[in-house]
Amino acid sequence: MDIQIWTYIIVGLTFALYIGIAIISRAGSTNEFYVAGGGVSPLANGMATAADWMSAASFISMAGLISFMGYDGAVYLMGWTGGYVLLALLLAPYLRKFGKFTVPDFIGDRYYSETARFVAVICAIFVSFTYVAGQMRGVGVVFSRFLEVDVNVGVLIGMVIVFFYAVLGGMKGITYTQVAQYCVLIFAFMVPAIFISILMTGNPIPQLGFGGTLSDGTYLLDKLDGLHEELGFASYTIAKKSVTDIFFITAALMVGTAGLPHVIVRFFTVPSVKDARISGGYALILIAILYTTAPAISAFARTNLIGTVSNKNYADMPEWFGKWEQTGLIKFDDKNGDGKIQYVGDPVKNELDIDRDIIVLANPEIAKLPNWVIALVAAGGLAAALSTAAGLLLVISTSVAHDFVKKQLRPDITDKQELLIARISAGGAVVVAGYFGINPPGFVAQVVAFAFGLAAASFFPAIVQGIFTKRANKEGAISGMIVGLLFTAFYIIYFKFVSPELNTRENWWFGISPEGIGTLGMLINFAVSYVVSMFTPKPPEEIAVMVDGIRHPN
Repeated sequence: MDIQIWTYIIVGLTFALYIGIAIISRAGSTNEFYVAGGGVSPLANGMATAADWMSAASFISMAGLISFMGYDGAVYLMGWTGGYVLLALLLAPYLRKFGKFTVPDFIGDRYYSETARFVAVICAIFVSFTYVAGQMRGVGVVFSRFLEVDVNVGVLIGMVIVFFYAVLGGMKGITYTQVAQYCVLIFAFMVPAIFISILMTGNPIPQLGFGGTLSDGTYLLDKLDGLHEELGFASYTIAKKSVTDIFFITAALMVGTAGLPHVIVRFFTVPSVKDARISGGYALILIAILYTTAPAISAFARTNLIGTVSNKNYADMPEWFGKWEQTGLIKFDDKNGDGKIQYVGDPVKNELDIDRDIIVLANPEIAKLPNWVIALVAAGGLAAALSTAAGLLLVISTSVAHDFVKKQLRPDITDKQELLIARISAGGAVVVAGYFGINPPGFVAQVVAFAFGLAAASFFPAIVQGIFTKRANKEGAISGMIVGLLFTAFYIIYFKFVSPELNTRENWWFGISPEGIGTLGMLINFAVSYVVSMFTPKPPEEIAVMVDGIRHPN
């Protein structure tokens, strides 16, 4: 069978599984819609957390970034992995002990202010929509190639699927759907990695194959460095970014992970604080399987790609090249008219433009793996994108229904009315997310990196100070969140969208790129909130008691 038929079969079966789980696990109350009733087992929650956290950026785009950026792409690997450790150890158990539905719930109660709650709601929605744009683009990329439809049509198909199980099932349905999605995405990621590792290095363990030798006896990374230098690209294993920028990007991704509301809320779905810690440990192990494999896939794909296209006749390109060309994600411009592909580091002479988001998806085709493996990777990419998109949409609907309508506008509404508002909000969020997927502000991992930066600059300081500092008050938290979010958003928008021609190291403040500016925004948030707290009244005594209750066991 050809790739398209295999894709219809495998993707169709996985979609049927997700929808079936959503129907069986349909939420019947706000408690089930928001936190799955708080009765999810640690292992199931660990798998759901891993799927929620490993988005399209992790599955589709991260290996592509490392493949094209080499050493510099490792900042995404370090930042996201380190960030999860920070979240699991520093924040999650305390927030679980607090026992409310959402991050704005925590901030509103801890800072005894409906204004603080409202600012947190705005931050949650802003960050979530920025993040979900990357997920919907990932869905469009997968559908555009493997179902051979337009990218925009692919986004619309993804919208329908997410709408069904997010709006119907809520957190209860999403949790068990994400368990299934984790199984699909990790199997889809590892199978081709093992295949290609055996073919290239003879080692069935990709992590070891990454440091192994090829059939000609040369080390894989030495071979890749040689190919890069021969074609005029920067060395694959040497950093091009400054140490300062690498530090700031890594830190922004770390603390941004710890401030992402859709990940934090997962720790509210287990019965106890102990279970929150256990599920965090499970999730870390399950995440590490993919993250330790990504650098190997990057090196395998880059080596095979260069060997397939560099200085080859365009007319002799394999079928996969033409299929990806039809999507617009590969573009060939025969500048010298010789019919050969000049894939070189010099942008003036280079004739091939490859979207880095396709590397993981095209990797099995480049390596000539069986068609069912190629279709499996498509299903895995969709599982990764849809699992995170659903979690983000739930955060948006919860922020609107629970934190804004229930807590501020109409506190007298019934449980059923609140559930209806949550579902309507989720539906509206799907439409907005679809728009961003059709009109994305960048490639998947870039957009996600911005979301992490915004989360770092807004949520993280308020959460940390709320747990560990009794002196932090509402005036400080509100001021810090507003200043941190506005500063970071302004910097990113200015260099990426207003004046992209100025987006160079020479023009960046302190040499910090837009991807890393969230760290500086976080530091500004901390500074502003501390200074304002020192010059405004102390929090009430009951807040100090609340902080003690969060930090100490019963």
